[in-house]
Amino acid sequence: MNRRTATTFAIALLLICPQNVHAGLYTFDSTVPAAGGCPQPNHFNLALSDPLNRRWSTSLPSLLQPTVLTVAASGTPAQLTEIEGAISDSFGAWSGVTGTTFNATAYPGLVAPLARVAAQNSCSDDAEDNVDGLNTICFNQSSDGFTTGVLAFTRTITANAVGVTVGSSAPAQFVGQILDSDTLFRNDGQAIYATPAALANAQGRGAYDLESLLTHELGHWLGLDHSGVFRAIMFPLAPPPGQFIGDRPTPTTPDGPLADDDRTGARFLYPDPHDSLNVGAIRGQVLPANSFALATIAPSSPGFSVTGMVGAQVVAVDASTGAVVAATLGGWSCNATNPPTVFDGSFDLERLPLNRSYNLYAEPLVGLAAPANFSFVFAGLCSSSASPNCTAPPVNTNFNIRIFSASP
Repeated sequence: MNRRTATTFAIALLLICPQNVHAGLYTFDSTVPAAGGCPQPNHFNLALSDPLNRRWSTSLPSLLQPTVLTVAASGTPAQLTEIEGAISDSFGAWSGVTGTTFNATAYPGLVAPLARVAAQNSCSDDAEDNVDGLNTICFNQSSDGFTTGVLAFTRTITANAVGVTVGSSAPAQFVGQILDSDTLFRNDGQAIYATPAALANAQGRGAYDLESLLTHELGHWLGLDHSGVFRAIMFPLAPPPGQFIGDRPTPTTPDGPLADDDRTGARFLYPDPHDSLNVGAIRGQVLPANSFALATIAPSSPGFSVTGMVGAQVVAVDASTGAVVAATLGGWSCNATNPPTVFDGSFDLERLPLNRSYNLYAEPLVGLAAPANFSFVFAGLCSSSASPNCTAPPVNTNFNIRIFSASP
């Protein structure tokens, strides 16, 4: 029986990128339990008894207004096969990450084969009663989510209590379990996309790389939010038309489009219990040099003042190579025995490779990846129903970059 539940609509927007900028972090969305408590990371329940369902709508626009450009002729079975290949490769980027339970080689059978659905409006809309519990990609469905500059977005529905269901989903096993993820691509003629095979010949038409955009959106399927690492697939702004992010996937490197920051995020949400290489952690707080600098910020909840920097990016850089390995958006913590969330400047970098030294950078969100690109991260830290007295303070960007060294 379908049980009604409060849902989290984590709409992650992918916008047009006008220029290059470098920053760094990986983040995830979270859900506060309906009964109160600390926010829990959003992620799927991967189980052989209930493999992750995934499908895509083969309903495409008319020949006069193509949404997806392909080498194969429009309206032919070969076109569907070509698009499906790009979808499969996008999934393969995430299932190719080692050290995760999402890895297709180490854990086969946890993800169901990619299915097709012919109906046009196959993605769930904003009405809770219409959520079907099926994870779908749609290229021909209208939505109010397509505001100016939005190319694609993913809507994610999560459980705020054990046992809740939506549509045909199995009962949730934990708070934060993703019950439905749908991705919609703009189809009003303002944007077109091209498969990897068609991208080179489609540059004059302003086509965006389908594989880059879809791999980004599938990261939202898994529970990841945006990243400030410009090279990361989860960076909130799309590559310009005719370009793609990272390396194309190959049989030996299916996760080629991803950056280490993306891989670390996947390992955090879906940790492989047998992984002994990526188990390091660096934790700490980002505090102002002068504690009086926070005095004007309103308390996050009664009895709790803001005691640390909220929204600082803490980036872990390999000290020997200079490569960004991972980062996080810091600023809060939560004691399970004494919730709600407190905003004390805490950060927690998990699933780091061992036997390395890291330079850590604490930096403000002042680049193209701005605080507005992470609104769902902060929205998930408090709940109006479970924690009505918890309020996320504004992101603090009024500080200089700090650098220090650490080892997990």
